[in-house]
Formats: sequence, C-alpha cells, structure tokens
Amino acid sequence: MLVRDAMTTVVLTIGPDHTLRQAARLMAARRVGAAVVLDPDTYGLGILTERDILNSVGAGEDPDQETAGTHTTSDVVFAAPGWTLVDAAQAMSHGGFRHLIVLDAHEPVGVVSVRDIIRCWARSRSGEQTLVG
Repeated sequence: MLVRDAMTTVVLTIGPDHTLRQAARLMAARRVGAAVVLDPDTYGLGILTERDILNSVGAGEDPDQETAGTHTTSDVVFAAPGWTLVDAAQAMSHGGFRHLIVLDAHEPVGVVSVRDIIRCWARSRSGEQTLVG
C-alpha cells in the first residue's frame, strides 16, 4: 500500500500570522491534527500540529498572541505519494512525529498521519481476513 492510498487530500493550509487559537479552531472544525503553514515571504512549507499547540499552552503562552509561524516545525520531512506506508511509518518513527506533508512536484497534495496509516492497514487486514475466512 502506498501513501497516496492513505493520505488526506484536502489539506488545511494557514499562514504564519494565524494565532494558535485560530489554527486550533480551524483544525478542530476540519477534524485534523495538523495544518500546513505556507509562508509567502519565504516560499517555505512548515507544519503546525496539535502537539505544537499543546506545548505552547502548557508553557503558559497566550494562544491569542502566539502565532503559527513561531511554533511551526520548519525542518519537515516530506513524503511522496509513491512511498510505501512502511516507508512513511519508518520516517515518522525515526523522526518522532505523527504527520508527513505529501509533496508531488514540490506542491503539497496531502497529509498522511499515523492514524491514516493504521486505518489503511486495518481495512487491508479486515479485507484479507474476509477473503481467507
């Protein structure tokens, strides 16, 4: 199975000036654990995750004052749609993170999470058991 089979193709993108509260509201409304942060000034991609927001709030920072740009992980490991799910899971495990931005021709086309991988593998396994049993 490939990343393209498991990834979410509707990517939540936000700007670096979004506050953490705004980002959290958008993430909650879309029911996603990460947002891709696009910075038009640097042409860079980053990722803001639930964990980034929790760390900030846990440190006593004000989510109405803190911005996505200051809490974005910019040293991002990207996946390709053609990666296997094992490749993606190994990259996540090695890097200690739960989301990968999926790029195709340098453009974000999806996000794959640990949850997406597990869901895909579970569906695959249940289909195999049905066919065998």
